[in-house]
Amino acid sequence: MTTKTFALVAATAVALAGQAAAQENWTMTTTWPSSLELIETDKHFVDLANKLTKGELTIEFFDGGSLVPSGEVFGAVESGTIQAGADWPGYWAGRDSAFSPLATTPSLFNAVDYVNWIQQWGGAELYNEIYGQFGMVYLPYGVTNNESGFRTNEPIVTLDDLQGKRLRLSGLEQGKLLERLGGNQVSMAGGEIYQSLERGVIDGAEFSTPNVDWSGGFQQVTDYWATPGWHQSASVFGVMINQSAWDGLSAETQEKLKIAADATLLWSLAFTEKRATEAYAKFDEAVEINRYDDETLAQVQEMANEVIVETACENPNSAKVYLSMVEYLEDYAQWRDASAPFNLGRTPNGPDGAALRKCAE
Repeated sequence: MTTKTFALVAATAVALAGQAAAQENWTMTTTWPSSLELIETDKHFVDLANKLTKGELTIEFFDGGSLVPSGEVFGAVESGTIQAGADWPGYWAGRDSAFSPLATTPSLFNAVDYVNWIQQWGGAELYNEIYGQFGMVYLPYGVTNNESGFRTNEPIVTLDDLQGKRLRLSGLEQGKLLERLGGNQVSMAGGEIYQSLERGVIDGAEFSTPNVDWSGGFQQVTDYWATPGWHQSASVFGVMINQSAWDGLSAETQEKLKIAADATLLWSLAFTEKRATEAYAKFDEAVEINRYDDETLAQVQEMANEVIVETACENPNSAKVYLSMVEYLEDYAQWRDASAPFNLGRTPNGPDGAALRKCAE
């Protein structure tokens, strides 16, 4: 073998070795079982990510519960047992209450507010700051507008109707707000709600948007639906990625995953709004729908603001997240209100920014 030939063979071997090293294989699961439509957003992200990173990264996706229980997805990603896990951040509020506003807000943000805040007002950095404390990178890739509201077998028309009710409700601030309104929060996984309603273990439940609730079969075990879902005015979903696994990717592959997340974020908004519209029509035929009046919603807003400030002031991380949100609302209000009604939703009469600034100091 000539020196020239040897050099060519060696160079080829090095190139092939580099290609092999560049190929990464990840395992990813989710908190959602295949029976709940929320999993469609996870699947959309994975499909798009695999297309964009072909030859660089392959993500093998598993339905919720097939690898680890839903409540253990966070720990599995944190420990590196799996590289990625799809979630709703609010499930981890027991680890840090700042995860709660990263997931949803009571009577505050709508879906477009979350998208604006994440993309242009510093929200994305805060997700990574909070998840980063647990050795993870976070890519928000799903958003829905306000959740359905309580599904019950007795009508809820006024706040008095909440008195003494045992209601499945997710969320830290949401539970505190419900207690102030006279109800009792019951925590349980989404997959347990149907049987709990059927057996009368709980008086009612909320879970997600109309399409997701329909996929959960709640119309089969309840007769009434109270709207709107003031407890969660919007929700965010995304993927937790183990920091070491993320660092093992090239900058180009990381950028492709960010692109896949951003594209899925936009897709999820239109997809869930279309599906929610379709499901609302079906629920309208299956159950009786009642809506709170404006005076009641204003009362809920006032109480929600109090709960937000109190909860935020108990944790500097939570105060930092909520302060960023309120500053976004204050900033965006100038243009949003000037362009009303041709704008992107309402400017809520939200919590006191000065109080949050004091807590965040």
